[in-house]
Amino acid sequence: MRVTQETKRWVSMTLSLVMALCMATGGLARPAAANDTEARDRVEAAAQVLREMVRAEDADIPEALLSRAKAIAVVPHVVRGAFVVGGRWGKGVVATRDANGNWGPASFIDLSGASVGFQIGGDATDLIMVFIEEDGLEALLEDRIELGANVSVAAGPLGRSGEIGTNATLDAAIYAYSRSKGVFAGAALDGTVITIDDGANETAFGHAIDGDTALSDTVDTPQIFTPFLDVVRDATPAAEE
Repeated sequence: MRVTQETKRWVSMTLSLVMALCMATGGLARPAAANDTEARDRVEAAAQVLREMVRAEDADIPEALLSRAKAIAVVPHVVRGAFVVGGRWGKGVVATRDANGNWGPASFIDLSGASVGFQIGGDATDLIMVFIEEDGLEALLEDRIELGANVSVAAGPLGRSGEIGTNATLDAAIYAYSRSKGVFAGAALDGTVITIDDGANETAFGHAIDGDTALSDTVDTPQIFTPFLDVVRDATPAAEE
């Protein structure tokens, strides 16, 4: 089918408007609550990604970094596509660590981002984000993080040994890792927006709940998050004092 210049302009304008709305609001309008099967599938996928990426021979997420983690977020199968306006979209899970070093509670999250310029193509990748500073966690509790803007993010260092403690300066709030087509590496996520997925949380908790409450110790963590929390506990050493 022959694509006319008018059609191309219409597609470009439509995509630009959609992405502008996404960036302005941290995502599209809040969705209706996800069904239980979708929520469980997301938890299982996030648990599987974390399990595989931590165990991979080429993964080498430093244990010193994981021991400092205040939260870990996993977004399986982030879709990155482009046709004039590029972007990334994904849905995942985040778990936080309490003051005693115990993992839980957890919440569902959305991820979105955009870039403008001539580009075409797309792929998918799995993401892990390790939060090591309070400002990153506090921004998440307020329902919205714009990485590289209100919270610093860096590609995660590699090397499983404890040498990172003396040979690297960990001055970012969040460290990101990705796996695309089987290749594991640090990830650059500037401009990416993370928001609490209120619709999926409503399914999990059985009622409407904001991110600050869902990730606090004032409510019981729904059992739906157990598979993810179990893998997070297995993957992380004891918290640093």
